Amino acid sequence: MIEKDKVVIIEYTVKDLNGVLINATESDEPLAFIFGAGHVIPGLEKCLDGKDSGEEFEVKLEAEEAYGPRNDSLVQEVERAAFQGVDNIEPGMIFTASGPKGEIQVTVVSADDEKVRVDGNHPLAGKGLHFVGKVLEVRDATEEELSHGHVH
Repeated sequence: MIEKDKVVIIEYTVKDLNGVLINATESDEPLAFIFGAGHVIPGLEKCLDGKDSGEEFEVKLEAEEAYGPRNDSLVQEVERAAFQGVDNIEPGMIFTASGPKGEIQVTVVSADDEKVRVDGNHPLAGKGLHFVGKVLEVRDATEEELSHGHVH
């Protein structure tokens, strides 16, 4: 049964609430994670809690239970000089930046000769999600997995 510190292996498909496919695991590459370690979004973890191997699941999540609402303060203009060594900066490029809570990924929204507009929101922030999947395996995490914080 899925509970804290168990290794959980699932396959799933996730779409937005309009039915547009966002991601799907391949049957040969399911998602493996340690339950309760913060590796999956809160709403999906809540849905999986207490399930067993072989059980199917389906859950529709509002943005707050997924990647959270969009935060407009995470969209900023930065001096192009901050991107030293990068000659061609284009929308959609992803960079790692230092934020108040550590490193975050930012996506380039636009760029000109002087400024680069970046967005620090997760790409799925502000979106509701619909997961459909199956629990493939539930097992005890090894001491090594628990100490490293990820599945081996």
